[in-house]
Amino acid sequence: MFADDDPRLSQLLEGIVRLASGDLTSRIEVSPARDELDAIIMGTNLLAEDLQIIYQELEQRVQVRTQLLHEAHLEMQKMAMQDPLTGLANRSALIEALRTALAGQSAPDEAAPDEGPAILLIDLDGFKSINDSMGHTGGDQVLVTVGERLRSAVRESDVVARLGGDEFAIVMPSASVDQAAIVASRISAALSDPIELPGRSVRCGASIGLSIADDGQSPEDMLMQADVAMYASKAEGQNRLHRFEPGLLLMRRLRSQLVEDLRAAIKNDGLTLYYQPVVELGSGRIEGVEALVRWDHPNRGFIMPDEFIPLAEEAGLISDLGHWVLRTAVKQLRAWIDASLVDQRFSVRINISATDLQSLQFIEDVRNVLQETGVKPHQVVLELTEVAIVRGNELDRYSLGGLRGLGVGIEIDDFGTGYSSISYLRRLPVDRVKVDRSLIAGLDTDPSQPALVAAVLQLVRACGLEAVWEGVETAEQAEILRGLGCLSAQGYYFSRPVPPGQIPALLAGQPESANQ
Repeated sequence: MFADDDPRLSQLLEGIVRLASGDLTSRIEVSPARDELDAIIMGTNLLAEDLQIIYQELEQRVQVRTQLLHEAHLEMQKMAMQDPLTGLANRSALIEALRTALAGQSAPDEAAPDEGPAILLIDLDGFKSINDSMGHTGGDQVLVTVGERLRSAVRESDVVARLGGDEFAIVMPSASVDQAAIVASRISAALSDPIELPGRSVRCGASIGLSIADDGQSPEDMLMQADVAMYASKAEGQNRLHRFEPGLLLMRRLRSQLVEDLRAAIKNDGLTLYYQPVVELGSGRIEGVEALVRWDHPNRGFIMPDEFIPLAEEAGLISDLGHWVLRTAVKQLRAWIDASLVDQRFSVRINISATDLQSLQFIEDVRNVLQETGVKPHQVVLELTEVAIVRGNELDRYSLGGLRGLGVGIEIDDFGTGYSSISYLRRLPVDRVKVDRSLIAGLDTDPSQPALVAAVLQLVRACGLEAVWEGVETAEQAEILRGLGCLSAQGYYFSRPVPPGQIPALLAGQPESANQ
């Protein structure tokens, strides 16, 4: 037993209280007696040492865990400001970089008063066709390569960002107009070299818009101005730089208004279809017509397709426009049939876009229009450009097969413009090709041209197809084509595109033998 007045008892009690309070570093002194009380004191000290070791290990684990969480947080912050495909800054990072640059503009450098924050907005030219023909894997590789080339073309202080799709931007914290133009020139040069992909080499130019900061501007203002300038650059042609000018805002508003007018015209039948005859050369019979859309704008008058169709593509209205043309043309054919003006040999040709092929709904739209009108499927011929068919992907080929399954005709437009692989064409579900007008230019003046036409005709027929020759403008051209064995033609010699009300007169003017 221990003596009640043994001072070691109070020392042991104090040590236990310190241990319980978390002080694991203090120890209780062991007396020379080495008796049972000292044994308890030594056990308490050993317990304190074990607890200290455990605490230190826990503390280290907490520090490691805290560091990992901190690093993960930093990585998440980085990812939130980074484009996952290219590793470039994203839109959020771009806005933040612009905001920082504009904040620094409040104290301009007196040595360079003409310099300030600037932004270059870059949109790739022709990227959609690359994406459509090579799939998203090939398109993504192009975007990654473009990002790398942009990094190498800009200054060290500049921020390179991908805003989405094929749109990139460069934030220049401080630059004059001339300096920005030099960087833009380096970007164009860097993107002019071909991009090597598996089995193919592609080129991808860029349209560039430039905005230089003014006092009181926000990052969103600068981005909007650069976007407006970029569209002006794209309208001028590929691989150009255009600086923002206040007058471009008016053009932007006019364009936006035109888009809304076009949207309303499609919805409210404010468009018109003209029809150009396709003639059987041997008999002179009008075997069908091509439907060509026109827009008689209430304020601007007639707007031709080469102006409003690209607008429809940019605004995402091309499918709505295509559906309107399809429905209107087939209903018009039904009206001519009901009026006994045409028989079941007569067909209407309708241009469809590559976008239509990308939508499986288009097959159902064609099916529904045929059912609603009762028009025979073979009397509807869908025309696609050679580029859209040859550069298409598996979905496009599936859509073509689905359309052929309905019984409609498929015709390649603009044949001979330099894109076709003949072996590829032989495998496509198409009926005929419309030979581009460039192949018969000079047919009645160039002695070597008929031999070229004969060779093209033989090639087309070797693929199991027939040809329509477009762009016929003279009687001599028509006669030469007839003599070479060409079956069908289209052009101003026979008729310009006319409103539907003029078609009955053209049909009535056919040679009598054509009605047999």
